[in-house]
Amino acid sequence: MGCTFSGLNALYDSTNVGGHVWINENRFKIVRQLGEGGFAYVYLVKEAIPDSSAASPAGLANKVKDPSHLSDDGTYAMKKVLIQSNEQLELVREEIRVSSLFNHRNLLPLLDHAIISVKPTQQGSWNHEAYLLFPVHLDGTLLDNSKAMSAKNEIFSTSDVLQIFRQLCAGLQHMHSLEPPYAHNDVKPGNVLITRRKGESPLAILMDFGSARPARKQIRSRSEALQLQEWASEHCAAPFRAPELWDCPSHADIDERTDIWSLGCTLYAIMYGVSPFEYALGESGGSLQLAIANAQIKWPAGPKPLYPEALHQFVTWMLQPQATVRPRIDDIIYHVDKLILKFSQ
Repeated sequence: MGCTFSGLNALYDSTNVGGHVWINENRFKIVRQLGEGGFAYVYLVKEAIPDSSAASPAGLANKVKDPSHLSDDGTYAMKKVLIQSNEQLELVREEIRVSSLFNHRNLLPLLDHAIISVKPTQQGSWNHEAYLLFPVHLDGTLLDNSKAMSAKNEIFSTSDVLQIFRQLCAGLQHMHSLEPPYAHNDVKPGNVLITRRKGESPLAILMDFGSARPARKQIRSRSEALQLQEWASEHCAAPFRAPELWDCPSHADIDERTDIWSLGCTLYAIMYGVSPFEYALGESGGSLQLAIANAQIKWPAGPKPLYPEALHQFVTWMLQPQATVRPRIDDIIYHVDKLILKFSQ
């Protein structure tokens, strides 16, 4: 018939809880919805292992290159994307391509994917659906954890702050060390998965490579500068966006240090739950862009005990408005390792 296994998803509403979804030759049961945003839905799924006597391949284990990415209990996270245009289709294909470039324990791996054609219905005008399969981390994002801890007046210890941050640095170092270097372009607490571990600092994994692109761009005209600003406004969260992506000069060399700015904002957020510039959104006449352009950081009076001043200085070092004097990821790692040594004694 020429019908792929994944194509069977289009024959019925496969993403009801209890339903099944095919991703290539492997079938997964929908356990529950984990989240949604825009045209994407994230589900907890469980692999339906085929009968070993059947002629079909023996599940996902035959496909995944790194066995450490396989789940002990067969559960995974599946992102379903509703695609309404050729532009959206190309963006999803680019996310899949870029995700396949990375192999690091602090970067979320794409285990499998499928894109299928569907007929538009009265309920929606999409013409393709994409299914992306990832390891699942049920403790949620750094943003989720920060909100939950804030509600209970809890904070991360200095040691946990540094260990979480060190892991994000390791993931970014992998991206920045590729040839050509890649920038994540949307580093923020909502894109960091956390897994709590008894007796250890949390495991931190950077996810969502939908905005990741080659980091180095030569801007040589006002038109190119405006194009970059427009792209950044759609792909980089405003409170974590580097100054050069807000107001790009007509002659500039953009590089992976846009991520360093976002990393500095994220370190602040690990400590205090928000970007260092979000205060401007709540001020009468306040301007987020102006606060970022001038690196106007406001430090909270709490918590008690206070975080060490060395961490504040570390954040300030990363949040330099001039990208050319901002440190690179190797510099950041050198200094965070010194801080870990200092505050673990």
